[in-house]
Amino acid sequence: MREILGRRRRLLSRRNGGRPELIGAALTFATEWQWPVLPGVAPDPQGRARCACPDPECTVPGAHPFDPGLLAATTDERMLRWWWTNRPGAPIILATGGRAPCAVSLPALAASRALALLDRRGMRLGPVIAAPTRWSLLVKPYSLEQLGELLYAKDFVPGSLRFHGEGGYLALPPSETGQGAVRWERAPLPGSAAPWVPDVEAVVDAVVDALTRTGVSAPEL
Repeated sequence: MREILGRRRRLLSRRNGGRPELIGAALTFATEWQWPVLPGVAPDPQGRARCACPDPECTVPGAHPFDPGLLAATTDERMLRWWWTNRPGAPIILATGGRAPCAVSLPALAASRALALLDRRGMRLGPVIAAPTRWSLLVKPYSLEQLGELLYAKDFVPGSLRFHGEGGYLALPPSETGQGAVRWERAPLPGSAAPWVPDVEAVVDAVVDALTRTGVSAPEL
């Protein structure tokens, strides 16, 4: 049975003044699902398309860790409460790999078409995160060696694919970044257990085939 389709804008969120309460979502990820998270860099208040980090050409404004660094990601409730009490609007950043899922991401338009094709084929997918420009399919943790062997065995891999493995990061819903809101395109089922996610091999095989068949596999996407 596939994960629930569509958008669940209120999942993992409590409403406070009409906006999602980020700390509630962060605590669910960390304490119930054991996914290490940390706060991201908030978008620059003088221009939301810019990042508040020192890099004037940051390509993922607000959607990455800065202070603290990625190694500080934790599941400790006290630390999380301290972070989001002091930075209530900070995006939630997942440290991918290890105890947490990894991800395969691709441009939003390509992802939408690929997922529609995979649905018609009856493929089971796990949660899918939608940012304004890219969607990310969560997968089981994988090693760099495992990924290398998988890609080496393929005749063609679209340059539009990105891989978020060990040492990587990903903004989680309901974060607000410099590029816009991060939401669930396919939400995890509610409950205390960590969501099911598929193997990376199955997802890469299916996505590469779907991109090729839908004609959106160009590297520039």
